[in-house]
Amino acid sequence: MPLWKKWNEEEACFAVWRVEETAEQLREMLTSTALPYDEELACLKAESRRLEYLAVRVLLRTLCGEEKHIRHLPSGKPYLTDGSFHITISHTRGYVAVGLHSQKDVGIDIEYVSERVRKVVGRFMYPEEFDDATDTSYLLVHWSAKETMYKLMGVEEVDFLTHLRIYPFQLLAEGRCEGQEFRTVRKACFSLHYLVNPDFVCTWCVN
Repeated sequence: MPLWKKWNEEEACFAVWRVEETAEQLREMLTSTALPYDEELACLKAESRRLEYLAVRVLLRTLCGEEKHIRHLPSGKPYLTDGSFHITISHTRGYVAVGLHSQKDVGIDIEYVSERVRKVVGRFMYPEEFDDATDTSYLLVHWSAKETMYKLMGVEEVDFLTHLRIYPFQLLAEGRCEGQEFRTVRKACFSLHYLVNPDFVCTWCVN
């Protein structure tokens, strides 16, 4: 079943879809003639981007019971044209994730498990926060949690190393971690949820 997981958190709905279909199969699942799927798909040249585009909209239809049109603000933040929900979207190799809330901003991020994160860890964690023995999934949860925080902040020019902090936590299969931003005068705190899967890590938060 491509709907890998669906769950509710603080009156928000989150879900992860495992993409096993072809672009053609996903397109056939979207039947609305009022939405500009084909025009928007024509702007996407990479097959991976087409799959992500279609899988997100199929997942959204699965959650809402109807097809909805997604657009993006100049900042890149997605929104539904009918205003029915706040929406957050993420995708990684073979999976897409969506979060919805009727009133509050939500953030979700999903990251494929790969050792490549070690090549860039110095860009988002200080040396005293990790070493060569640090679990790869722990590093990825740090990165993913900061991505989720960034989506919720809604401001530009955020440096993941200096402006965002994830406080030390114990890595579990599913758990919570605490974060704080130092980009704005609010210095807002975030309580983030995460899960660790052999294929990916996922973090989410309701603002």
